[in-house]
Amino acid sequence: MELNDFIKIGEYTRVLKLARKPNKDEFTMIAKVAGAGILLIGLIGFILFLVLSEMPRGIL
Repeated sequence: MELNDFIKIGEYTRVLKLARKPNKDEFTMIAKVAGAGILLIGLIGFILFLVLSEMPRGIL
């Protein structure tokens, strides 16, 4: 292993030492925000699908 590999391992261990398990309130907040983001992106994709699938019919 080279010296660069040991430096990367040191960075990973430093991050893991700082990491901690979220409590219940933090977890539910993160889950709500992630779920809202997924729903928002899905809604935008569905609206784009409807617009692009109906547009050729309106032009012709």
